[in-house]
This record gives sequence, C-alpha cells and structure tokens, in this order.
Amino acid sequence: MVPVTSLWLPILLSAVLVFVASSVIHMFTPWHKGDIRGVPGEADAMAALRKLNIPPGDYVMPYASSMEAMKDPAYTARLEAGPAVIMTVWKGSTAMGGQLAAWFVYGLVVSVFAGYMAGAALPRGASYLDVFRFAGTTAFAGYALALPQHAIWWKRSWGTTVRSMIDGLVYGCVTAGAFGWLWPR
Repeated sequence: MVPVTSLWLPILLSAVLVFVASSVIHMFTPWHKGDIRGVPGEADAMAALRKLNIPPGDYVMPYASSMEAMKDPAYTARLEAGPAVIMTVWKGSTAMGGQLAAWFVYGLVVSVFAGYMAGAALPRGASYLDVFRFAGTTAFAGYALALPQHAIWWKRSWGTTVRSMIDGLVYGCVTAGAFGWLWPR
C-alpha cells in the first residue's frame, strides 16, 4: 500500500498534463466544433427570453412539476406542439478564468482518487503497467462514466457524449502515464 500523501507529484503532474491535453483538444483541433449549434433566429429568441427575466439556473420546457402533471392532456399537448427545450441560463461575461481554475481543481480531485485507488491496490515498486491500469481506470471513470447520464436523461447529443468520453479516455491515459512514471520505488 502506498499512501496518497506519497503521490503528490504524480497527482499534481497528471492534473497539469490533463489541463494541457484538454486545452489542446478544445483549442487546436476541430474535435468538438459541432457539439453546440446556434439557434435559428437567435436575436428574436434572446429578445423573447430577455423579456421573461429568467434567473440563472437550469430549465426545461414544457415543464411538469410531477409525474401526475406529465399525464395532464395540456402538458402532453405542449410537449407534442414543441419545441421541447432544456437550457441553462446565465448572465454575465464569457471570461473563462473561473471555469479553467475549477477544471484544474477537478483534475486534481480525479488524480487524488486515481492515486488513492492505485495506492490502496499496489505496493511501492509496482510495475508501470499495473500502476497505469489502476490509475488509468479510476481516472477514466472520473472523467467519463457519468457523461451518458446527460444523453440518457437530458437528451444531450450522443455524438457529443461519445466525443467527451473519448476525451476522458485520453485524460485517463495521461493520468495513468504520469502515475506509472512517478510511482514510488
């Protein structure tokens, strides 16, 4: 067993490497270019929504407050008339400093869990491949396995979901490589 406190270097390095890998994937490749599209008539749609003064949050239209409400013919009619929408509303800047910081912290958290799992399963001096397997599987789970829930329940595109899961596989392998390389001997 290797205590997670002994793994601070691979934890930190893997978070940095995942941050860099995700930056390359999102900034320098067309991999996610088609994940989000603009709404036709965007100016009119935004003007209509602005008049409603919707507070920031997650919303669905049409909305049913209970399973019983979903059986109401009026709700069914609104759903069939469409369009059905799931949206997140926010106000303010598109500055990404806070989101990038949160992403890095998330990478640290995933790496801590990857280190904990590998450290609980493997001794000092474990082979690169054994460390890669444990750390990589845990990191992949942290980065990718919750994503299908959004496609299943919130109708997110399966193409976007699968591409993001492949990103999670890349991040898991980067994490695994850092742990395998810097595993205590």
